[in-house]
Amino acid sequence: MLVVIPRWFVRIQDGGIINQLLMAVMVTIPVLNFGMLMGWQSPMTPLLKTPNGPAPGHEPTSDETISWMASVTFFPPIFCGCLVGDLADRWGRKITTMLTSLMLVISWVITLFSLAPWALITSRAVAGLACAGCYVVTPLYLKEIASDNVRGALGSLFILSQNLGYLVVYVAGDVLSFPAVMWLCTAVPVLHLVAFLAMPETPVFLIKQGKIQEARSALAWLRNTTTDDKDLEEAIQQLDREEQHARSMKKATWMSIVRDKTTFKAFRISLNVMLSQETCGYLVVLMYAGSIFERAAETISLKLSPNKQTIVVGVIQLLGSIVASCIVEKTGRKWLLASTSFATGLSMLALGAWFYVTSSGFWLPGWLPVLAMCLCIFADAAGYQPVPYVITSELFSFQHRGMVTSFVSSVDALSDFLQTKAYDPLLKILGIHWVFIMFSGVCFLGTLYTVLWVPETKDRTVEEIYALLEDSRKKEKRKDVESGKEVCRL
Repeated sequence: MLVVIPRWFVRIQDGGIINQLLMAVMVTIPVLNFGMLMGWQSPMTPLLKTPNGPAPGHEPTSDETISWMASVTFFPPIFCGCLVGDLADRWGRKITTMLTSLMLVISWVITLFSLAPWALITSRAVAGLACAGCYVVTPLYLKEIASDNVRGALGSLFILSQNLGYLVVYVAGDVLSFPAVMWLCTAVPVLHLVAFLAMPETPVFLIKQGKIQEARSALAWLRNTTTDDKDLEEAIQQLDREEQHARSMKKATWMSIVRDKTTFKAFRISLNVMLSQETCGYLVVLMYAGSIFERAAETISLKLSPNKQTIVVGVIQLLGSIVASCIVEKTGRKWLLASTSFATGLSMLALGAWFYVTSSGFWLPGWLPVLAMCLCIFADAAGYQPVPYVITSELFSFQHRGMVTSFVSSVDALSDFLQTKAYDPLLKILGIHWVFIMFSGVCFLGTLYTVLWVPETKDRTVEEIYALLEDSRKKEKRKDVESGKEVCRL
């Protein structure tokens, strides 16, 4: 055992995996803090709504204000996603990441000075700008600093960090005072702003800027080698060739994506897997977790305080994210996404069936919805949430990656905004059982789409992935020709 540990340590150190992991952790700290910001509302809302709470004049915060706090965070990213993507391509990934932390600092400072309704909503609107930064820049940064053999694992840290942020603020809300939680949440982005100054820009962006020597130094640090290493020089030359090729082509535009049939097919795949992930009803499960625990407590001995319930949910999310990081390089992207979306759909269907049967006057055990909810949260965090981000970052070359990621993040933000605002009306019109059953259908459709049309991107370059997409497109065209139709289905 004493011999195995040093060999394992040397192996990951030689490949620079330790440095890449350190860099990935630093890059995802804004995402962790955004998770803290989103999770903060769960333990703090009961305090804000109490007559003797921390709100000004001890006036309870209204349900309308709480509703806007939950939804307004997703409103700015609808319009700012493309702007953030452009900033990342113009100013670099590093500066844009630091601007994301700055927005988080401003958001927390507003609530530190005032808890009036206008301040709470404004704080969340500012955090929406940070949301755009997190969901656009962080996946790009992780993709461009990671070696091929750890690309998926580091990419899945995106959701892991967000879920860790949820759990941290859940626990802090249970054991610390209201002001202490506020100062803790504010300190994280402040410290990140200072520490991130020492982190390098991505080699891909430095090559794009013509800073070859800086790119060589950054890549040497990431791979834990010297700047005159032969493999390193070959990697730099490869990046430079790709950049020269990109410069020789016409400027990347939306028309260039639409006109190139293979690139457009990749865009549609990216958009579909992200929309499936965002509209699977995961937010509804989290919102309804307290009610599920409450209903289960009627038939089984499960007495947990609201804060303890959210901590249980946070632990399950984090465990799922850890599993995703550990197995994504072994299972591949395609089948991990398909299996977790199917498991999420099954658990949604079980939840819907339980609520439907019990509302009809029949008895079913109370542990069933708790088990289904835990499976849903775990499966979603173990693949359904992180894998689409990994796939999207791997489907496009540098000149298209920022554009597509920013557009997809804007669509996702619109989906989240509509879901959080439409949750109560849907609940009243359809009932919770039909809401869950409807979302289970979305998950099953996502599973079917993944199995039939999503390519495996693990250990493949963009050129190899596009060759797969092109080959499948040619096969479809040949089938049409054989059936007497000269139509190419995309």
